Amino acid sequence: MKYLALALLLCVLTSLSNAQCLFKVRKPDTENQTHCQDGVDLTWHPKETKWRNSVCQDCTCDQCFYGYSTPWKFPKDCVSMFDPKACRYVIHKKDDPSVLCPVFAAVGK
Repeated sequence: MKYLALALLLCVLTSLSNAQCLFKVRKPDTENQTHCQDGVDLTWHPKETKWRNSVCQDCTCDQCFYGYSTPWKFPKDCVSMFDPKACRYVIHKKDDPSVLCPVFAAVGK
């Protein structure tokens, strides 16, 4: 019985996590190259560097993570709007965008 409870708990925890991480597969013939290419922008970067691409991913040659968290729990009288220049969500009142709202839970970064 305790193993069933543990299995159910692990299933719930897995569904609550959302790191939004993408790992890149390196081809064997690229191991000795000094640069790698961003798969979104098709820009080239030195191997040991970090960069942010046009879809707000923070990347290295091995992986990319979304550089923002996605709010999912905030007051019902508020709305979530993504600001692509700042790479973040802004939560504000539906009837007054100048009034910001609190965020109680978010996934990601």
